[in-house]
Amino acid sequence: MRILVVEDEHKLANFIKKGLEAERFVVDVAEDGQRGVGLALAHDYDLLILDLMLPKLSGTDVLARARAQRPNLPILILTARDALPDKLMHFEQGCDDYLTKPFAFAELVMRAKALLRRGATQKRDQLQVSDLVLDRLGRKVTRAGKTIDLTVKEFVLLEYLMANEGQVCSRNMIIEHVWDQSFDSFTNIVDVYIRYLRNKIDRNFEPPLIHTVRGVGYVLSHETEK
Repeated sequence: MRILVVEDEHKLANFIKKGLEAERFVVDVAEDGQRGVGLALAHDYDLLILDLMLPKLSGTDVLARARAQRPNLPILILTARDALPDKLMHFEQGCDDYLTKPFAFAELVMRAKALLRRGATQKRDQLQVSDLVLDRLGRKVTRAGKTIDLTVKEFVLLEYLMANEGQVCSRNMIIEHVWDQSFDSFTNIVDVYIRYLRNKIDRNFEPPLIHTVRGVGYVLSHETEK
């Protein structure tokens, strides 16, 4: 699952990013409201964690724009503004939860997971292609009933491919959804991780599920290779 954190305090943003990555999430960070709303509208995030006092564009404006165009996106406000009128106003404008600073990171994770669980019911909390099953919330993968251990990046890559079953995913699309926004798209990291995944989910199993579409990218399907 992929989370966008919009927070202008660099140290805090980095702390949240590292902590959520340790919880096996993919995390993008925007340090101003303009960048934040651009990312929120351009990509299919599972959760938006949003500060209110931001440069260039306020968190309130980000909330309004994100909610208007991403009605099902869970949004957690994380702010030092703890007055009741602020909370009520932002709930009325469409936020799903409101956590004030200073905060305990464990509580942030708990609230984030609760919102992700709610969102996952709309996205399906379990993906299945043939005998390959991915449990989004439990972060588990099995094939033919056998548990397959994946790294964080392998899991996120597989989740993306399974969510787009039967659709060709280009290398650039995979980079955009699985790696950080600043990641160099000219590396062969996608091919390397596809090889890792094939060794785990296709070797010793039939039929092979990950197929190469030459010159384009990859597709996950139970059909024969294209």
